[in-house]
Amino acid sequence: MSYEPGSTDCPLLIDAKQHLEEAIRTLSGLPHTDHIQRQLKAVYRQLEGMHDLKRAGGAGISLRNADWCSATTNALPG
Repeated sequence: MSYEPGSTDCPLLIDAKQHLEEAIRTLSGLPHTDHIQRQLKAVYRQLEGMHDLKRAGGAGISLRNADWCSATTNALPG
């Protein structure tokens, strides 16, 4: 996957997704880690959604503040 020029958020998202892919591959060699792999895949899909949002919105979307989140996401405790 290549980096989008001019974006500071996309390279970070790509890096995070690649690390998750590596963790999932590593865990696949261990027994009884299916539940952890499913959780990591869910996080990967969340990052992919953020990346899609950034690609669609371009420079107009900054993932560095809470404004990009949906109202549901902002309401989560955390």
